[in-house]
Amino acid sequence: MLPLLVASQIREADAYTIANEPISSVDLMERASKAFVGWFINHFPDKGKSISVYSGTGNNGGDGLAIARLLDDHGYNLINIKIIRFSDTASDDFNANLKRLGKIKATELKAGDAIPEENCDIIIDAMLGSGLNKPLAGDYKKLVEYLNSLEKIVVAVDVPTGFFTDGEIPENAVILKSDLVITFQQPKINFLLPESGPYIDCCEVVKIGLSETFINSINTSYLFVEESDARKMIRHRHRFSNKGTYGHALIIAGKDETMGAALLSASACAHAGAGLTTACIPQSGLIALNTSMPEIMAVPRIDKHLPEIAWDKYSSIAIGPGLGTDAAALKLLKAILKNYNKPVVVDADALNLLSANKTLLKKLPAGSILTPHMKEFDRLFGTHTSWWQRLQTAKEKAAEFNINIVLKNDYTISATPGGKLYFNSTGNAAMATGGMGDVLTGIISSLLAQKYSPQDACLLGIYIHGKAGDELALPNRMYVTLPNKVISQLPITMVKLKA
Repeated sequence: MLPLLVASQIREADAYTIANEPISSVDLMERASKAFVGWFINHFPDKGKSISVYSGTGNNGGDGLAIARLLDDHGYNLINIKIIRFSDTASDDFNANLKRLGKIKATELKAGDAIPEENCDIIIDAMLGSGLNKPLAGDYKKLVEYLNSLEKIVVAVDVPTGFFTDGEIPENAVILKSDLVITFQQPKINFLLPESGPYIDCCEVVKIGLSETFINSINTSYLFVEESDARKMIRHRHRFSNKGTYGHALIIAGKDETMGAALLSASACAHAGAGLTTACIPQSGLIALNTSMPEIMAVPRIDKHLPEIAWDKYSSIAIGPGLGTDAAALKLLKAILKNYNKPVVVDADALNLLSANKTLLKKLPAGSILTPHMKEFDRLFGTHTSWWQRLQTAKEKAAEFNINIVLKNDYTISATPGGKLYFNSTGNAAMATGGMGDVLTGIISSLLAQKYSPQDACLLGIYIHGKAGDELALPNRMYVTLPNKVISQLPITMVKLKA
């Protein structure tokens, strides 16, 4: 897993690399600037575009000056460098790069100066880096507000000016809106949270050679799940195996009017590899189930009576998609918690039942998996005003109840009982449609049935769910990809990962 670092740890990684590679800090800055420019010239090949580089006087500004010089070397002739000197301090590496500009001219903007009119095509933002810990004010605030009003193409160096890489982003913060952020070494934690949405349209990571050994040694709660991790987790389906090898999953879901949720979840469970899948559904849904998925067995629910379930025969149980929150649904949830001691996947309406009956949280079997979206999470654990707050609550509650919490998001986050928060790297906006959560529940339940650990079932399940959606939507530039299409793609995605 890729460790994700807070700002102070990023500085530690810089310092370690400088001391132990060894490399001078200004040469490391040059390496980072070359990585930035390499990506920039491929994305913006038109050298006739006019570019304004806004550089502060710290190390981010030093990056900006080096980038301006390198772009000039590559033939980008219409470059205007503006040095934002709102204080008397400047870093040594900034000063070194200022000298390296040679004949390339730069103008200075000092505190209190009138902001000059900007008529460029592209703005490169290198004013402030990753160390910001308070909202912009004064001259910086005025400058960023002006630049935002221009609606120019903005490319940020590492971090947009005014953006916090970790911690809570203040409400109504003034941040330079960026069409593209070219960030160094790894994504910043807050790039992966919805608060970044209004400010960052796209982010690209370029490696700059920081010590991977040191980064991997850092104690961090935040990790990023990549394809290499999924490849390590997923297992072969061996010769001479049979349906019993891959477990028996029970999906308790659906009402008369919400059978679609139950069918999607059960179908995803079967397609993700469970040896047997049984759906506990209303008797009225049997025709729909048998017609759409004859491979799936059924335990019918009749009226409000509790069905007879042989709990011990199931390798995994999921409850919630389309289930409703009436007394019969609550009775089913309580029956599971009383009779089943393996991890349970709790989703949708079953989460709402937990929210209304919070004492049941303590009765969840160890390792159980909750899969809330933002509103369900807040109903369970209280109102939050930021996603950073939700991360900390998820970490705390996963440890308190010895459960896994899958907090659904563009980069879905898994909180584990061991205090780690894992961000998923797959998925796309075409998947933002009803029923996708039901599919994820079925996948995770399937992996549990196949004897994956609860943590691996979460991490791998989320990854392959998003990867299947990526394989459908991204190459074809699809505006929407439907849940049943993702389900059909699952076996293809899984075999590719194991290839």
